Amino acid sequence: QVQLVESGGGLVQPGGSLRLSCATSGIIFRFCDFGWYLQTPGNQRELLVNISSGGSTYSADSVKGRFSISRDNAKNTVYLQMNSLKPEDTAVYFCNARFGGRHYWGQGTQVTVSS
Repeated sequence: QVQLVESGGGLVQPGGSLRLSCATSGIIFRFCDFGWYLQTPGNQRELLVNISSGGSTYSADSVKGRFSISRDNAKNTVYLQMNSLKPEDTAVYFCNARFGGRHYWGQGTQVTVSS
């Protein structure tokens, strides 16, 4: 059974940092591509960052220079480092795994940026 479990969300002040983790099981981690998405009420999930099985990364313009994705193949875990957080980054953040044409999602973790 595939499981993706996000953690690390919470309340942070503007300008602060958070690191989200996505612990995985039930997948061959090293063969998967991963992405972090955000979703706000009434909107579709939006891709923020992506990392391929080979380690290549992509960042959306909205987070370039502030957010970064990394992976630890030994721990089967993907990370999202978020710096210089803004109130508009407030959302539920989801981890996504892709392999063999299939997508897998975590349950999401809430990030709230507010003073």
